This record gives sequence, structure tokens and C-alpha cells, in this order.
Amino acid sequence: MLQNFALFPPNSQFFDLFRPWQFITYMFLHGGLGHIFFNMFALWIFGTAIEAAWGTKTFTLYYFGTGIGAAVLHMILTPSIVIGASGGVFGILLAFGMMFPERRIYMLLFPVGIKAKYFVLLYGAFELMMGISSLQTGIAHFAHLGGMLVGIAIIKFWKLPTNLE
Repeated sequence: MLQNFALFPPNSQFFDLFRPWQFITYMFLHGGLGHIFFNMFALWIFGTAIEAAWGTKTFTLYYFGTGIGAAVLHMILTPSIVIGASGGVFGILLAFGMMFPERRIYMLLFPVGIKAKYFVLLYGAFELMMGISSLQTGIAHFAHLGGMLVGIAIIKFWKLPTNLE
């Protein structure tokens, strides 16, 4: 069943089962409870403010656009199976950083809070470093970056509002 919904690269044994909908369905598959929990948690935390500002239709098109773009970049740079909503979530994270750059994000690593614009830049740099070094196998770092890059392109092309603070 995985081969019907996951996105496989051209060099895989399942690529002959490729169907166009897999560019969307791959986002609904996850590698475990932790994977889906953190993706959905981030989507909820960052996505609610963006949806409130842009509206449901624009938010949904943006989210799926970044998810599809993330898959395309991943397939070009690191052709391997890809599942999960992370590419779209990273697009949402990018939009949050652009829309609310001064808002503080609190995490265990940043107990005093870090401005969203710096958090997004640091997270993007970390993903680039991990993607280039290939230290964490099994994680689609270039899909994450793809979601961010496509997110910038969509925001600029559609002239979506940013820096709402």
C-alpha cells in the first residue's frame, strides 16, 4: 500500500507505480507517531496565525504548493523515498517568520525566546548543513529547504502580505 501513496524517486523499484497524486498523498504518510506529532504540532502552532491572516483558501493552496515544491526539490537533489508533511510545514514556518518576524519562539534550546526571523534563518541553515553533510540519513533535509524556497517564491509571486507586526 505504501507504494500507492509515497513518493518514490525515478531510480526506485516502485517508480513504475508513480501516479501524479503521490505529490500530495506523500504528505499524509509519516514514519511514526513522533513524526506526525511534531509535524501537526508545528502546523497548528505556526499555521493558525497564517490562516487567520491569509484566509483558508490561500493558506491551503500555499501549504500544498510548498509541500509539492518540497518533493520536487528533494527528488532532484537526493532521489530517495519521501513521506511526511515536513516540506509543507517548513513552508509554513518560513511564512510565519516573514509575517511575524519579531514574535518570540520559546523552546528548550531557547528558554528566553528567539525572534521568529532568527529562528527560521537558523533552522534553514541547520537543514542546509545537515543536507550537505548527510549526517542524518532518513531525513529529507532538502525537502525541508524546498518547502522554504517554494514558500518564498509563492509569497513573492502572489504578493502575499508579510511583516504584519
